[in-house]
Amino acid sequence: MQTLLSSGHSIYFGQPAYEALNQHLLQTPYSGIFLLVDENTHEFCVQRFLSRVETQCAIEIIEIEPGESMKTLATCAEVWTILTELGADRKSLVINLGGGVITDLGGFIASTYKRGINFINVPTSLLGMVDASVGGKNGVDLGHLKNQVGTITSPKMVLIDPEFLHTLPQTELISGYAEMLKHGLIADQAYWRSLAVLETISADTVVPYLFDSVRIKNEIVMRDPTENGIRKALNFGHTLGHAIESHFLHHPDKIALLHGEAVAAGMILESYLSWQNQLLEPEEYLWIRQVIRRSFASVVFTAMDIENILGLLVHDKKNEYGKVLFALLDGIGKISIDQNIPNSLIYSAFADYNS
Repeated sequence: MQTLLSSGHSIYFGQPAYEALNQHLLQTPYSGIFLLVDENTHEFCVQRFLSRVETQCAIEIIEIEPGESMKTLATCAEVWTILTELGADRKSLVINLGGGVITDLGGFIASTYKRGINFINVPTSLLGMVDASVGGKNGVDLGHLKNQVGTITSPKMVLIDPEFLHTLPQTELISGYAEMLKHGLIADQAYWRSLAVLETISADTVVPYLFDSVRIKNEIVMRDPTENGIRKALNFGHTLGHAIESHFLHHPDKIALLHGEAVAAGMILESYLSWQNQLLEPEEYLWIRQVIRRSFASVVFTAMDIENILGLLVHDKKNEYGKVLFALLDGIGKISIDQNIPNSLIYSAFADYNS
């Protein structure tokens, strides 16, 4: 896989990623290197990563608990305090080794500590590789609202080692597969078709499609780094998906959904909105629903769930002037942004999903 050029940095794949990292560390006199991990990546990924890093600089490991519930300002404060106690200064480097929570959180911590220090993202989950680590978005949740506080700050580089995919449980692979499907739906019909016929989702079956997914997201980000236009296409499935994820994460009687599971439901719902808005043919909608439901279990939405989810939409960070705006499909492989959809149609989407 070739190297991709992004906004102010490069995205490296496989062994060239470690070669680029070691060259960077040789050329840059960092005062200290801090490796942010969670318990899972500490156990399954740190040894492989450190065995390939060549540096005379001391590397301190900072470990947090895994999961979306750790993506908070309280966690940031704890890590900022640890960095301070360990002597991190403006010439230090943070390396974020983990899934989307680690790269989102670690990027925010680094981009705000002492008004910003260098960081590098090393995603270890499929979701992190194809989505969270690419694009410069860093942030944390605010209570039950996802990604309400953050920055758009690019890492020095992104290093993608596909071997880390073999450390993942099946559920995490399928979660990342949702974002890959999204990339095909919004930008590349041929890519969508190739993913739609995958019979099994495993580390080996997704690797051949990894580069194209990263390429699609990177091309969109490069065209619109600050999300004033076409980058909003990446929000397809996420307007409702994020609200669904937040509701199930914080409701005391619900089992939390993985990000990809919530986005998969969001893509079906927003494909329905696309169809009802005369942007998508009915057979295209049915095809999308069939493909997604083949890999993702249906989520059960009660009437109260739907009310709470619609209430969360008001706080979506993509809203403008009090309007809830959607990125909807304009046929498979194209997108129409800034679509204002009435609540009545959203209720219809949930009714169709539940049917």
